[in-house]
Amino acid sequence: MKSNKKRIIVSLVLVLSLVTAFLLNGSNAAALSKYGSSGNEVTQIQQKLQSLGFYNGSIDGVYGTETKNAVTEFQKSCGLTPDGIAGTKTLTYLGLSSNSSSNSYGFTQSEVELLARTISAESRGEPYEGQVAVGAVILNRIEHPSFPNTMAGVIYQNGAFSCIDDGQINEPVYESSKRAAVDAMNGWDPSGGAIYYYNPVTATNKWIRSRPIIVTIGKHVFCS
Repeated sequence: MKSNKKRIIVSLVLVLSLVTAFLLNGSNAAALSKYGSSGNEVTQIQQKLQSLGFYNGSIDGVYGTETKNAVTEFQKSCGLTPDGIAGTKTLTYLGLSSNSSSNSYGFTQSEVELLARTISAESRGEPYEGQVAVGAVILNRIEHPSFPNTMAGVIYQNGAFSCIDDGQINEPVYESSKRAAVDAMNGWDPSGGAIYYYNPVTATNKWIRSRPIIVTIGKHVFCS
């Protein structure tokens, strides 16, 4: 009788251990990358931070002081708690899914770079919110039935963006524009859903000036 009770107790302990382990793994409790961590996820974080201009160290997969400092600066730029820990929200803003090489917004790296390059060419010198808004307009067009449904299709549509015609698209990309591209892809839309924008000082097209204005940010008017 005592032997049976002992076996039952041991079985319950094993079951509880398995359930606890499952719950911890399911909640991503062990998925945080922080100082002292190493592995593939850290490598991805370093690569992403380097592409955004926050990290200049070695891509070695080791979460050391340089990586922590870079994560902290990135968090500050995004308005996140600057704790230097790459938790779920920080990974999302970086465009990285936990333990995955894919990004959370569904675009390829080349599309991210193309968006950043266009933002830089179209809005360099504008306030950061205005840069994000330009990126948001491009993304809004992808979802709008009146425009092509791909990043390249929208950006290279004939006459859509002056930077394509005057060659500004090939100029060096501002670091802030790289961050603005990520913010726009992660859902920040300061334009309020706009699909057009223009500079009222230089715009001569009467049609664009007739569009309903949503918001003005810096030198750009955003409209529907």
